This record gives sequence, structure tokens and C-alpha cells, in this order.
Amino acid sequence: MLDKQSPVPIYIQIEEYLKNQILQGDFVIGVAIPSERELTESFGVSRMTVRQSITNLVNEGLLYREKGRGTYVATPKIEQPLNGLTSFTEDMLSRGMKPSNKLISFKKIIPEKDIARELQLDKDEEVFVVKRIRYADDKPMAIERSYLPVKLVPELDLATIEGSLYSYIEKDKRLVISHATQCMEAVLVKKEDAELLQVYMPSAVLMIERISYLTKGIPFEIVRSAYRADRYKFISEIRR
Repeated sequence: MLDKQSPVPIYIQIEEYLKNQILQGDFVIGVAIPSERELTESFGVSRMTVRQSITNLVNEGLLYREKGRGTYVATPKIEQPLNGLTSFTEDMLSRGMKPSNKLISFKKIIPEKDIARELQLDKDEEVFVVKRIRYADDKPMAIERSYLPVKLVPELDLATIEGSLYSYIEKDKRLVISHATQCMEAVLVKKEDAELLQVYMPSAVLMIERISYLTKGIPFEIVRSAYRADRYKFISEIRR
């Protein structure tokens, strides 16, 4: 299977072979691939070479590791278009997946200066801070921290945030959500988030900050989310 005379490095050849096995369905989603030892013997190469190939496929999101158990074929990443303003709950339902949350904390605070500035708050005005894990089909997808001005949603409670916040704002509060600005960057996961997302350290996550606005440019929410890079990807359509 390997051409040791080829200019293509051996680890890349192994990587391409494993990738083809996954894409052709020879390796089934959720099932373990052969162990590093087995692959080392099959290919007649060093264990470090095999490990490099597997690591690349893990980083690409085609495989995932479970400590002490092995390496498994990953479920294809969820694609999130960047051309619409929707909530996580709406996104998952549109894909036929079951969204759910696990609340980590819910409290009122006086925000830090950058949060207050972005939400156009006066000094000492409070915000609700909601930290939760976002799941799709019971698999952790993101850690989300939301900041909402208390003056806009003073009666916000646990029952409300366990559902769809956007639905609550538009249907119950009768407010009109207009647009949002969003920035994204790849960062290394924080230790506290790695445990909640069930990923190893160091792992990359997609860190996204979104500021959402009502009509007349009134900011009503800042969301800072750390998405699992191995389970989520963002796509956009660009026209000339």
C-alpha cells in the first residue's frame, strides 16, 4: 500500500489511506479503527509515523480519541452557514438534531468595562450572565457565555433560558431582532472548558463573539462561545 520511493512522505500516504477507508465506509462512524500497534505492523513503519497520521486526521475531525480506549471514526462535522442570524436551538432543529443545554451558572453581575461598553450600558447597570454547555443529540458542541442587559429582560429566569432565547425575545417580549456582528478565531481551549467539552488539552476550539441587535441598533446580547473544532465548522457563500 505504501510507495517508499515516492516523494510523498510515508505519514501522508498512511493518512490518505485511512481517510479513503473512512470516506468509503470501510471504517464505520463510532467504531474504533485498528490500534497504532496493528497499523504499525501492517504498514511496516514506526509507531511515531502512524501516530502522526492519526493525529492529523483527529485534527481534521475525521477521527477522535478516547483515553484508554482507542481511536474512533468521528461523526461528520456540523456545518453552520454564516449568512443568517439564528440561535443554536434553531440551527440544530433545522438539521433534525435534538438540541439541549446544561446550565453551569446563571447570575446577575455588574459587567466588566468592555461588556458594558458593547451593550451601551451606564455605570452600575447589571447584566444577566448565562453559562451553559450546548449539546446536539446529547454530544457537547460548545461552551456558551451570554450577557444580557437586565433592563431589557428583567424577568429572565431559568425556565426561559432552558428554551430558545430568541423565540422568547421575539414572541414573548415582542421585540424585533435585526442583525449581529460576529468575529471568530482559533484558540487553545481553557482547562475548565476542556473538561466540559470532553476534549484533550491542548486542543483547538473556535472562539466566536457575537453581538446581536434589536431594531434601531440597540444591543441586547453578547455571546462568547467556544465550539469544538472537531465537530463544528462554519461556511459562507461569497459572491463577486
